[in-house]
Amino acid sequence: MVLDIHAKPSVAPHPGTTVPGMVKYIGGGVARNIAECMAKLGTRPLMISVVGNDMAGDFLLKYWRSAQLCTDGILQVHDVTTPVVSNVFDGSGELIAGIASVQAVETFLTPSWIYQFSCLISTAPLLMLDANLSPQSLEAACKIAYESGVPVLFEPVSVVKSSRIAPIAQHITCTSPNEIELVAMANALSTQGKYNFIKLEQCNNKTEAVDHLFKMLSPAMFFLLEKGIKLLLVTLGSNGVFICCKEHINIMKDQQMCRMTPFSTQLLKKLEGCFPPGTFVNLSREGSSRTCVFHLPATSASVISLTGAGDCLVGGVLSSLCGGLDIMQSVAVGIATAKASVESEANIPANFSTASIADEARKTLLSAKQIWCQ
Repeated sequence: MVLDIHAKPSVAPHPGTTVPGMVKYIGGGVARNIAECMAKLGTRPLMISVVGNDMAGDFLLKYWRSAQLCTDGILQVHDVTTPVVSNVFDGSGELIAGIASVQAVETFLTPSWIYQFSCLISTAPLLMLDANLSPQSLEAACKIAYESGVPVLFEPVSVVKSSRIAPIAQHITCTSPNEIELVAMANALSTQGKYNFIKLEQCNNKTEAVDHLFKMLSPAMFFLLEKGIKLLLVTLGSNGVFICCKEHINIMKDQQMCRMTPFSTQLLKKLEGCFPPGTFVNLSREGSSRTCVFHLPATSASVISLTGAGDCLVGGVLSSLCGGLDIMQSVAVGIATAKASVESEANIPANFSTASIADEARKTLLSAKQIWCQ
């Protein structure tokens, strides 16, 4: 859980001086954002985190309680500074610079605190880990989940912290990196460090851009699957998402643990039957070891702020999986949820429109393509 301080100038910023603009306090942190998004999509997440007994901590907890979310997993520590991230944006919503002070997470979100929630973790349908955790805490959480067969999603957070996957990769079911985080993760697991990514500059042709991205990223994607990760959701910004997995993928430990919510029920009604027969392979088919890559495009959006978009994508995916939707449907919902985020000032929009998300997800599904399967 992090307090985000967003500074957005109303005129072009100038080094060495201040300019007029807007400064806001916003609830942030990758895991916190994902949990809030899931809650607004009808899922009830348990957040395990730490804050200080200070203004920022009070701000975060007050909001969490006002949203009627459980605070049992949140440790409030005296004489500790709540994690804070200060972000400066340009006029279009792109991040110019940011400074993160999140030492409290590594110092106080310890294995001993996590072990107090072993029972809840071991009976959860899924565990999501934020790479801001210390390596020891990541290993402790993975151990609890692994021993109970609970699937684990690893959210890499940043290029630097994405390498924390290395000691726990064998326990990770799914991960959601962007292009450069994907390459960093592959290099962290490779003794040779041979993977790289070169951005295609000034390409207005979406098909050409996606082909270039697949060519650049497929070696790293296939390598991570070889290391035991079952599902890769590679976020490509305005170019959408790659889904990379084995054909017989089964993410959830037990489909009976999935609980249909009013939100997921409405989505399922809208999304069923989106694919023409034979368009896609059956991801649940047993007895196949083929590797498949699908591309789901992003829909156009009126961008206000890009922070929180990736977290909303993951929140939409996880909420949908826990609500009984399949992988392809869940990723389409995640993309639609991310669109709602970029069109909002806040990291997480005040509310989501089921009808709007269903319509956008349906458009994405109907435009999805299988680009590799062998």
